[in-house]
Amino acid sequence: MRIATFNVNGIKARLPRLLEWLEETKPDIACLQELKSVTENVPVADLQDAGYHALVHGQKGFNGVAILSREPAELVMAGLPGEDGLEDGKDDHARYIEADVSGLRVASIYLPNGNPVPGAKFDYKLRWMDRLRERVAHLWDAEVPTVLTGDFNVAPEPRDVFSVRAMAGDALTQPESRAAWRSILSQGWLEALRAVHPHDEELYTFWDYQAGAWPRNAGIRIDHHLLSPTIADRLLDAQVDKEYRGREKASDHAPVWIEIAD
Repeated sequence: MRIATFNVNGIKARLPRLLEWLEETKPDIACLQELKSVTENVPVADLQDAGYHALVHGQKGFNGVAILSREPAELVMAGLPGEDGLEDGKDDHARYIEADVSGLRVASIYLPNGNPVPGAKFDYKLRWMDRLRERVAHLWDAEVPTVLTGDFNVAPEPRDVFSVRAMAGDALTQPESRAAWRSILSQGWLEALRAVHPHDEELYTFWDYQAGAWPRNAGIRIDHHLLSPTIADRLLDAQVDKEYRGREKASDHAPVWIEIAD
C-alpha cells in the first residue's frame, strides 16, 4: 500500500499537476495540504474521475487539507480540537483532517508556518503543536494503527536545510519548534523518510520559488510521515517524488510517499 503526502499550494492552480501525479504514481491514499479553497469549490468530480474518494476540510484562500483514497474513507475529525476561546473548541484554520481508511487511521496535517519570529504567529504554531501532541497521544494510547502525514513546517535537524545560516531566523528551525517536534516523536512514532534514508544529507521536500532555490537544490525537509508501531513494522520504503517539483507550474513541494506491506 502506498500512502503519500502532497502540499499542492492551491488545488485549482495545480489541478493538472495533481491529476498527472495521481495517474502516474497511483497512490492508494494521498493526503493533500494547502488547498486554498473552500470545501464546496474543491474539484471533487475531477478527483473521482481519477479514481479517488475525497474527504475535504477547506478554507477560503488559505490552508485546507484533504484525504484521497481508492477505497471509501470514514471521516473521524475535521479540525484540531483544543484552541481556547472558541465555542466548539476547534480553531478556524483548516489544517487537520483524520479518517479511517483501509484498516488505518490517517491524518492529513498542515502545521502553521509560524513566521515571523518572535510574534503571534509563532506563538500560535507552538500552541498548535502542543494540541497536535495531545491528539496523537490519544491515538497512541488507543493503539490505533496510524499514519500522521503532511506538511509539518518543521525541519527537524540542521542537515534538513540547505543552509543553517540562511534559515537561522526561520520558525521552521527554531529550538522551540524542534523541541515540540521531538515531544511528539518521543511518544514512539517512527519518522519514515529519515528511517529509510538515515545518511542522506540532501533529503529535501520543499524548494522556494524565490532566489533560484530549485535549480540550486536549496531545499528543506518539512513534509513527513509519522508511523505508529504496527505500521512501522510494515514499512517497506519511503521516497520523495522530486522530479515533480521541476515540472511546469509545479507546487513548491514535492510529493512524499511510503510503501507499507499489506
